[in-house]
Amino acid sequence: MIEEGRALFLQIAENVEDAIIEGSLAEEAQAPSTNELAAFYRINPATAAKGVAMLADKGVLHKRRGIGMFVAAGARELLLAERRNAFADRFVEPLLVEARKLGLGPEDLEQLIRDRASASAAITEGKAR
Repeated sequence: MIEEGRALFLQIAENVEDAIIEGSLAEEAQAPSTNELAAFYRINPATAAKGVAMLADKGVLHKRRGIGMFVAAGARELLLAERRNAFADRFVEPLLVEARKLGLGPEDLEQLIRDRASASAAITEGKAR
């Protein structure tokens, strides 16, 4: 839920983003209010407002005067693109650097990923039984 050591407003924003990506908070749906977020996470409303404002600044949420904040059209795709880029920066780039050191080409990496995915699926399937 809430992690120590990370700014609370960032965690609030990330949790709302997760709900949008997962589809539990649909585009054009009303987002939780600042007060609802503050009560749920037991934090200061100003902290929740900072997270909501950050999402509004990114174009993920928009305000409907007198009604509240709503998920913007296209917010899910915007967030997915942002997270794909972050994933590539955090995981793919270091993977490519290490692969070059080991003399592995794209086909080698693809095969390694396929092999690991198959092994992982088999383990997961075995646990489900």
